[in-house]
Amino acid sequence: MSSPLSSDLTLQETVERALARSKADGCVVIATESSSANLRWANNTLTTNGVMLTRSLTVIASVEGAKGTASGVVTRSVTTADDIDAVVQSAENAARDSVPAEDARPLVEGDAAPDWDEPPAQTSIRVFDRFAPALGEAFGRAREDGTHHYGFVEHDVTTTYLGSSSGLRLRHVQPTGYVTMTGKSADLRRSAWVGQATPDFHDVDATALSAELDRRLRWSQRRIDLPAGRYETLLPPTAVADLMIYAYWTMSGRDAHDGRTVYSKPGGGTRVGEQLSPVPLALRSDPAYAGLECAPFVVAKSSSSAQSVFDNGTRLGPTDWIRDGRLTSLATTRHSADLTGLSTTPYVDNLVLDVPDAHASLDDMIARTERGLLLTCLWYIREVDPQTLLLTGLTRDGVYLVENGEVVGEVNNFRFNESPVDLLGRFTESGTTVPAFSREWGDYFPRVAMPALRVPDFNMSSVSQAS
Repeated sequence: MSSPLSSDLTLQETVERALARSKADGCVVIATESSSANLRWANNTLTTNGVMLTRSLTVIASVEGAKGTASGVVTRSVTTADDIDAVVQSAENAARDSVPAEDARPLVEGDAAPDWDEPPAQTSIRVFDRFAPALGEAFGRAREDGTHHYGFVEHDVTTTYLGSSSGLRLRHVQPTGYVTMTGKSADLRRSAWVGQATPDFHDVDATALSAELDRRLRWSQRRIDLPAGRYETLLPPTAVADLMIYAYWTMSGRDAHDGRTVYSKPGGGTRVGEQLSPVPLALRSDPAYAGLECAPFVVAKSSSSAQSVFDNGTRLGPTDWIRDGRLTSLATTRHSADLTGLSTTPYVDNLVLDVPDAHASLDDMIARTERGLLLTCLWYIREVDPQTLLLTGLTRDGVYLVENGEVVGEVNNFRFNESPVDLLGRFTESGTTVPAFSREWGDYFPRVAMPALRVPDFNMSSVSQAS
């Protein structure tokens, strides 16, 4: 079946042509087609909608030399056979002009996957057929209440075809969707936010999301100013995701071995095997995790300390990064695994934090709070100290004061200073693990499940004027 972007070649034929044209000693070809649909709204009115279809080709050429194997990587949009040939030639030229790659390894071998011949999957604006009418009803209620709704939804289906000169032929379809909704008061001075990731929008309830916005706007009708300090704080799953994704992204085994991160062992080596939390929690990834499914093999278009283009096609499985509160794995390539003495555990494109025997909802945790803060989300997160993974950032769209089990008002925003790794050893209560869309990182890493956490002394280091 031919792609709408080209009447010449299917994506499978694109891969095969690139491999056939390659004169390099080794070649990996990654062809992708992304189909996306979106809606945007402001002030209780749908403003734009659209659909897009894009195609790209990545060629990774490797050439043997007297001093080792060099690689060249080129990614471009392609629509014709001549475009494909040009990408192959550019990748080979880049390889010949490069110094030997330290991560060079034999290409992963394999055969054609059973679904290799299937055409790319696509989405359409019809994916919002259930969501859009409910959103329209929410607009009507907002107008009656004098509030304003703003937001954006997107659904993307990316089909990846990966082939190599070593015989590998793999295909993966990745659906990715999310909704982000902001509610504002009539004077636009108060705001609230909710968000959700979804593979298909079947599980998105626009009415429930709108109702949660309304509840938070009601909470904000009373304003309470508080000074900076350490507060007992309830972090909802969204805010936990904001922090734990960053902790995951810095789990490079190579960087830890080189003494650059919080996972580095003083004096040399890594902290793998050390207890990070007295709670027997698990931070893990699994390509087959229900609702968060992702590619079961490595797709790498560049090399770094934690991924290698030579590892393309490496099979991925369930990986425990932390098990029973103990650091058990760090992200490695075949090359960095050899350097560090760790097992080969590449990154997986999802993340789950599980705390055993935790079954409370966020509302249950609020009801058990004598006095504390309830966050919504964090943003503008930046790293202060990589050795402790101290992060700083701001609160946004609702920080609420809880007294005697009830939310009594909204407080001012804060700048925070905290380490997510340190928080794993200090939290005193956890909720049940649920899908969680990070406000800060969700656009890049949406497949996450987190619990709410109670932290007895979350550091609100200064008052922020951000709104």
